[in-house]
Amino acid sequence: MLALAAMTLAAFATTAHAETWAPTATKATAVASTARTAVTHISTMQAGALTHIVVALKLRNKAQLDQLTADLMSGRSHKTLSSQDFLRLYAPTKEQVQAVVNHLTKSGFTNITVSANNLLISANGSAGSVKTAFNTELHTYSVNGRSAYANVSDAAVPQSLGDVVLAVHGLQTVHLHHTMLKKLDAGTAARTMSAVGHNPTDFPTIYNASSLPSATNATIGIITQGDMSQTIADLNTFTSNSGYPQTSVSTVVINGASSDTSGVDEWNMDTQSSLAAAGGTIKQMILYTANTLSDSDLTTAYNQVVSDNKAQTINVSLGECETDAQSSGITASNDQIFQSAVAQGQTFSVSSGDSGAYECDTSTTAQSYPAVSPYVMALGGTLVNTGSGNAWSSETVWACSDWQSCQQSASGGAGGGPSLTEAAPSWQVSAGILGSSTKRGVPDISLDADPSSGALVLINGSPTQIGGTSLAAPLFTGFWARVQSANSNGLAFPASAIYQKAAANPSMFHDVTSGSQGYSAKAGWDYASGYGSLNVANFASVIGSGTPPPPPPGNVLTSGVAVTGLALSTGSSKVYTIVVPAGRTSLTFKTSGGKGDADIYASFGSAPTTSSYQYVSDGSTTSETITIRNPKAGTYYLLLNSYATFSGVTLIAND
Repeated sequence: MLALAAMTLAAFATTAHAETWAPTATKATAVASTARTAVTHISTMQAGALTHIVVALKLRNKAQLDQLTADLMSGRSHKTLSSQDFLRLYAPTKEQVQAVVNHLTKSGFTNITVSANNLLISANGSAGSVKTAFNTELHTYSVNGRSAYANVSDAAVPQSLGDVVLAVHGLQTVHLHHTMLKKLDAGTAARTMSAVGHNPTDFPTIYNASSLPSATNATIGIITQGDMSQTIADLNTFTSNSGYPQTSVSTVVINGASSDTSGVDEWNMDTQSSLAAAGGTIKQMILYTANTLSDSDLTTAYNQVVSDNKAQTINVSLGECETDAQSSGITASNDQIFQSAVAQGQTFSVSSGDSGAYECDTSTTAQSYPAVSPYVMALGGTLVNTGSGNAWSSETVWACSDWQSCQQSASGGAGGGPSLTEAAPSWQVSAGILGSSTKRGVPDISLDADPSSGALVLINGSPTQIGGTSLAAPLFTGFWARVQSANSNGLAFPASAIYQKAAANPSMFHDVTSGSQGYSAKAGWDYASGYGSLNVANFASVIGSGTPPPPPPGNVLTSGVAVTGLALSTGSSKVYTIVVPAGRTSLTFKTSGGKGDADIYASFGSAPTTSSYQYVSDGSTTSETITIRNPKAGTYYLLLNSYATFSGVTLIAND
């Protein structure tokens, strides 16, 4: 018996030793203390201590997706993906997902959940199951008195999963994201006595957006954390005080509900400022509410936005040191989530940071993630001065003098500078604004952020003056929702168009030429303010038409009369209309015959796009049907879209 036991142990040891591990993007956590963060090692984490992990899987056909998003951002294509398209073409396969699920189950994880787009797998386990699954120990630490833990070596997976698993989140809580909010204090007020705070309803006037219609066709998403009860109550009071209709607000809870109310100031500013910038009337607001500001919870929140594919514009008033994000694998996993958003026609608006050019709490310049991602809009900060009637008067950078005073924990200043971790996207390189740098430069543009000219945010029923680039981001979120809504939500991710058209259309911006936050503002684009702030009406006229495109003449359907011989090349589309009388019980659109891949999208009252529609049929052939029960009386619009070149197709409508 002893001999048998010895043989069994020897066999186990040989098998364990023979296991070949493949690296992931999640590296050992850096736990050194900084000037403002005291980190103390406590002990090895007990094997039975509970953990929650999120495994990020690699996209399929990445080169093809890179080309698609490059074409969208350059204006070479306007064909965005539906969620079904993404799942079919680029998401990990069911077999790949199952292989990871099997590995987690074998390692002792439970409550295993797969995201709708297959990009993330979440699970509950222990420090022991983490060691078994990812070949790394977890240790506990004290971080400024807060209990935390971290992986002490790089996370790995068995070689068989090396081409499937990208990163593993939930292995550390030493580094957390933080909000980009700065309240007005006596020192700030004394330094900038000429500036005043603004009701969020003032910003459309300040930035010349009031002439645009409200974003009535837009859904705004906001990344939040904790308990949203007070935020929603204050938003309802704000809308009532402002004369806006009550906003339809829903909450999507990530990784369980939390009673934390420490972020109420932030979430109130995000909701109230984005709504006001959008004109006060939107289709819907969705609060994607994480349990914590950890890597795992926020990654899940971002991905939920993308897998839902409901919000066209999404606000993120959060960030962390970019080198910490790269080390944890956040940069790798979240970039592909943000890229998927671009492919689907969604835009993330992200605060650039409140620590000047020094986000990583040292004298070395470094930026905030996710602002440095090439797949998000990075919003920097200014101090805005206004004249009579809240007309824009002048603007300077939200400034600070050295790396210590620039810290958010001190006076604060607008985030901006060259990234240490992200390469410059082609649209920045082509614009010729980076000089010899090959790294992503932030911000792209700036809006009000200095707390001395900040927003008078309603909190528990009373106004509080708050700034930070947490104000700039929701302002752009609302303005962009307004521009998108006026263009039937058919515009692509705007950064590339901004850089392409900036030189020929300087009236889109208020060029900010004074102020420093580690880098000095100058004429044109700069690291302190990007292109400056927006003149929204001029921006809208350059980036989009400002009104929904009417259907082409002659494309009017008659009930029961077939349109035959239809043909379109890949990526092109055609809009049709039909007027439905009152009293009809159904309306049907149907395509048939021919060859290729035709999709149909329908909406009442305005032309749909492939990313904004009320009804869709988008199979892989030319045989598609949409049936609408009890249709309203009025005009329905049909978009016939060529997913792959088709010919010989027949379209018919019946009411």
